[in-house]
Parts: sequence; structure tokens; C-alpha cells
Amino acid sequence: MTDASRRDAALYRLLAWMSPSFPVGAFTYSHGLEWAVEEGTVADAQGLRAWISDMMRHGSGRSDAILLARVHEAFLAGDLIAVREMADLAVALQPSRERHLEATAQGAAFVVALEAAWPAGEAMADRLLALKGGDGIDRWAYAIAVGVHCAAHDIDAELAVSAYLHAFAANLVSAAVRAVPLGQSDGQRVLAALEPVIADVAGEALVASLDDLGSASFRADISSQLHETQYTRLFRS
Repeated sequence: MTDASRRDAALYRLLAWMSPSFPVGAFTYSHGLEWAVEEGTVADAQGLRAWISDMMRHGSGRSDAILLARVHEAFLAGDLIAVREMADLAVALQPSRERHLEATAQGAAFVVALEAAWPAGEAMADRLLALKGGDGIDRWAYAIAVGVHCAAHDIDAELAVSAYLHAFAANLVSAAVRAVPLGQSDGQRVLAALEPVIADVAGEALVASLDDLGSASFRADISSQLHETQYTRLFRS
């Protein structure tokens, strides 16, 4: 396979896997954004852009990107012990019950969908099977599932991280269009404005280590906790 055809295949898979139509149920989660809309922190396009940018630069977007890049690297190296440890870490980092559900339900659904329709090659399939053994991964956080399976399908970490972050931002924009409510054009303007943010965070994640993991998005974490008792809700988180 030439470099061009390999990249085309990777792009095709990423467009499918990160699409809103891929059956992981992403549209049912707002990552705590619904509470931020309810109490007035996010009330317009400007507020939404600031909220998502902070999530990317200082919150779960950045942490997920680092985990995705490092688990991609570990899986390609055949270090399944490190993969399992990062899988446990990714679940432990979730700050609330609903965010735990969001990460693990999407991760599990992603794995099921890929196994049904997008099987990996024989060599990588054996490695994936080893992760499901007696001491395998019990709960797949979404970022871990994407990182491992992108590696198994020979998709570069650079492309995988960028695609994941774009999908993360696009899903929050979609949630805001429904919850604020926000016009479709304003939603697209926000997504366009986040392009350099996604590029910066992706670039940082590719060279960061697990020691660089951390979050300072306290308001978003608290919003996800308060959402659990919100009176009326469109979303599961």
C-alpha cells in the first residue's frame, strides 16, 4: 500500500468513526454543558466558544488527547500492560457519575461497532484479543478505545488525535444548538473559530507524557455533577 492510499484509507475510517452517525450515542451527552446553559454561563456563541476552548486547553479535551496519543503508541509497541494501565487511568479520571457513564458507554459502543463492521488485520486482531482476556480491559473509556483501534488500523496518531478533538468539539456545538438554543450558523462559526485551538491541543498531546495529564476546568466538572439532579434534561450528562 502506498503512502497516499494508506492515508486515504485512514481518512475514510476516521470520517466514518468520528461521524455523528457512528453508533456510540454521542448525541445523548452534553459533558455538563446542559447545566451551564441552564444556569446562564453559556448563553450565546461567545460563551460557547469560551467554554469549549477551556475544555480543550485545560480540561478533558486535553487529557483525552494525551491519553489517546500515548495509548496509541503503547499498543503499536505491543506494551499491553501499559495499555491496560492507561485504560484504568482514563476511567479513574472521570469527575462525576455521568461523565463516567459518558466515557465508558461510548467507549464500549465504539468497540462493539468496530468489531462488527471494521475488523482489524490478523496480527493486530490477535493483539486486540489479548486485551479482552482474563486480565484485559474491563471498561473502555472513549479516548482509549479510539486510540487503540486507530493504532490497530494503521491510522497515524496525529490524524487520530485531531479527528477525536474535532468530534469532541462538534458534539458540544451540536448540544448547544439544541440547548441554548443556538442557530446553526452560529454553531458553525464557533466550530470554525476552534480550529486553531484543536491544532494547538493536538500538537501538544502528541509530545506530552502521562505526567502532563491534569485538569483545571473545575466549573465544567462541577456542572457535570450538578447535572445529575437537574430538573429537566435533554442529555444524559
